[in-house]
Amino acid sequence: MRNVEKVLFAVVGLVSLILLTSPSASPQKLDKTIFIQAQAMGQSTQLGQNFSVNIMIDEFSTPDDQKALLAAFTEKKNEGVVNALSKMKSKGRIAITGTLGYEVTYIRQFSMPDGSTKYRLVTNRPITFGEAWSDSRSMDYNLSGVEVIMSPDKKKNSGTLLPACQFKLDKENHIEIELLQNAWKLVDVRQR
Repeated sequence: MRNVEKVLFAVVGLVSLILLTSPSASPQKLDKTIFIQAQAMGQSTQLGQNFSVNIMIDEFSTPDDQKALLAAFTEKKNEGVVNALSKMKSKGRIAITGTLGYEVTYIRQFSMPDGSTKYRLVTNRPITFGEAWSDSRSMDYNLSGVEVIMSPDKKKNSGTLLPACQFKLDKENHIEIELLQNAWKLVDVRQR
């Protein structure tokens, strides 16, 4: 009987160790929240407009999150991505000055060859009551995205804000991002 208990204890311990150390088993929780502050500058038709953007990153998405989004896109295109994102838990927040902001459910971090760090965020875009009631074309663009590049040379920090977008396939079957309006350029990007 003692041998059975020892074997059972060893198996439970081994399985627990594998689950706890597997990179896809748990989110990549950060010890300290990353705060990124930037100024969004309008391009083309929004030229001359600007506002502050605050991004808070609490944890990074797992490779399993990425696989779930790719599977959802393969199955149901943009609608599948929106549904998959709505089932994921929050990884951080994005807020425009003067608003409470909203949750970001997918965040990835990439190390670049030049030593800079790239953050990519994708989340469901909050749809206002007026927008839903009028059922305008903007309802099709129900995702928001952000890309921020933090360079070792702080003066070269940059980024792009995509406030209303959707994912589509181009003629060569590559995923592309279609915007409702122009992207906003992020300047004065600082990590706090």
